[in-house]
Amino acid sequence: KVQALFEAYGFWVVFTAGFTPIPYKVITIGSGVFQINLVIFLIASLISRSLRFFLVAWLLHRYGPGMRDFIDRYFNLLSIVFLILLFGGFLLLKYVL
Repeated sequence: KVQALFEAYGFWVVFTAGFTPIPYKVITIGSGVFQINLVIFLIASLISRSLRFFLVAWLLHRYGPGMRDFIDRYFNLLSIVFLILLFGGFLLLKYVL
């Protein structure tokens, strides 16, 4: 069942783990075990990890050291909410509109 998930949504599984607090190492190991296409894995990893770390860097640059406490407290929650809204939007476009 997990293999079917990786086969059907490999890019999105890796992307989600790269951006959210889902353990990225577990997904990278799973990607190897289930032989996800290396190019898809690398692209999803590059995009998601870049987005996550550039977002944190930009927030710290823009709002200063006080933003660090906010990020430490709320980044995981906000990233999960963002992904839920993003996937909800895709589902809305696909099935409703």
